[in-house]
Amino acid sequence: MPKTRTILLALVFTLLGHLLGLATAWGIISWSHGEWPGFCFNPGARQMPLFWEVWDIVQADFIGQLPDERTMTYGAIRGALGTLNDPYAALIEPQLHQREKEDLEGKFGGIGVKMQRDETGHVILSPMPDTPALRAGIQEGDILIAVDGKPITSTTSFEDIKALVRGPVGTPVTLGIQRGDPPLELEFTIVRAEIALPSVDWRLVEGMPEIGYIALSRFSERTRDELVRAIEDLRAQGATGLILDLRDNGGGLRHAGIQVASQFLSDGVVMYQKQREDEPEETFAVMSGGVATDLPLVVLVNKGTASAAEIVAGALQDHGRAKLVGEQTFGKGSVQHIYDLSDGSSLHVTAAEWLTPRRHQLTGQGLTPDVIVARTQEDVNAGRDPQLEAAARLLQKAHGNK
Repeated sequence: MPKTRTILLALVFTLLGHLLGLATAWGIISWSHGEWPGFCFNPGARQMPLFWEVWDIVQADFIGQLPDERTMTYGAIRGALGTLNDPYAALIEPQLHQREKEDLEGKFGGIGVKMQRDETGHVILSPMPDTPALRAGIQEGDILIAVDGKPITSTTSFEDIKALVRGPVGTPVTLGIQRGDPPLELEFTIVRAEIALPSVDWRLVEGMPEIGYIALSRFSERTRDELVRAIEDLRAQGATGLILDLRDNGGGLRHAGIQVASQFLSDGVVMYQKQREDEPEETFAVMSGGVATDLPLVVLVNKGTASAAEIVAGALQDHGRAKLVGEQTFGKGSVQHIYDLSDGSSLHVTAAEWLTPRRHQLTGQGLTPDVIVARTQEDVNAGRDPQLEAAARLLQKAHGNK
């Protein structure tokens, strides 16, 4: 058998193996609900003759280099997912899937440095407090030039750098850095530790010590506890009203969103989950024990507020608990189930839709703020935040201070 045909047959079995795994998983899920899916996998019906007819021609005639096995398999799966016409149905490759899991867990194995690129393309390091990086001697402004001997250039992506620097807790990583002028090259071998990814930041509003400001960047496993700590700290500092900033929060875990909304609501429904026609609708109620059900509240939103962040904002708006200030939200109310695959990648499958307590559909619509206030790039560049200012005025008005 010609070598090229052998390669193609190997690719056939690899691709069919992936498809068989997906079909089997789907079949098991449907079987657990008391029925089999209508497209139940049938190897005899899945020879894909047209697919291999095309690849025979490509292999014989293509002037360039053919893709490797993984690239071809991923490409075939992505092509099939594209026929669903769903932007959220996706195959996530192993490296990005690992980052995604770390973000949702709120922790990772690393050394504790923030990175940013300057105008020349250099990766500038900033060690976080009480982390292995700081204890090892990494200083603010150090330039990262290598990780474990691999050069870091202006074209190296942050995702690739993160993949090199992060790793299992207790393992070493060696950073090459450049410091000072004239530049001095140094090496630091640092043992990775568990690094927390905070999802909540808080402070008192400058010039308004009675108003606490809480920003949520994501909804992770840590968010509920961090939020409770923020509220308690702001109360202790004298805050009698809160601004909850959900701008540019793309969402995260559903249960974390329900936990967050429940800190501000006494009872009622947080959201409804509308599933397939043959499955019942689910109702998610407010969880008892909220720590800020009595504090005046305003919520900041913008076009980057999406998914679980919209659930929280929509619940607070529908219950009349808080006014929304800012811009129309993104409009993502679909639910993706995430399946871990055998090679470390993951499959996202849209399985349900979220509705607010008043059954407002989020997908394609989003939430309309009670007070619409724009924030331009000019505002950002000048350090102005008219949305935050408008929210603070609303809270002052609630206190009777006009």
